[in-house]
Amino acid sequence: MRAERRKRSDEFAEFVRARSTALHRAAYLMVGEVSLAQDLVQEALVKTYAAWGRLRDTGNAEAYCRKAITTTAISWFRRKSWTQEQPTAALPEAQHTSHGDEVTQSQWLWEALQRLPVRQRAAIVLRYYEDLTEAQTADAMGCAVGTVKSQVSAGIGKLRDLLGDDDPELLPLTDLVVKR
Repeated sequence: MRAERRKRSDEFAEFVRARSTALHRAAYLMVGEVSLAQDLVQEALVKTYAAWGRLRDTGNAEAYCRKAITTTAISWFRRKSWTQEQPTAALPEAQHTSHGDEVTQSQWLWEALQRLPVRQRAAIVLRYYEDLTEAQTADAMGCAVGTVKSQVSAGIGKLRDLLGDDDPELLPLTDLVVKR
């Protein structure tokens, strides 16, 4: 019994070492603040550890943990006690000619992404930044594939409204830089 618990603890520790950076990145993109992302990942890892013995295949642990991150972020957002909007007066111009302009574009995109509702933001982050399939995204969000499609479509539509339709290179979110 003790050896089995030790083995599970070792497997979980290896999972955390291998995937915590990627999990933190996804959480950060969903909540937009480093300390909240750390709290979110910590809570998801606690849930994952509690379920570790019940996971049929520990290869699915990352999917389980991503789902915990996503559902926890959504529930936190619904409570709204952890977030306050920080609107900007105006978004920067969309002309890009230098490295400084690329940084501005990334910041511009980042600010627009943070203005999306949490489910749209989560769907876009999981689909485009984490490069999950629609089915994997639906599983992580605990919803149907059709819901993922509608959330992504609505989110991209809102991003296009916020950013303007002039520059098709802004979307999808391949140029988004993660602040650390």
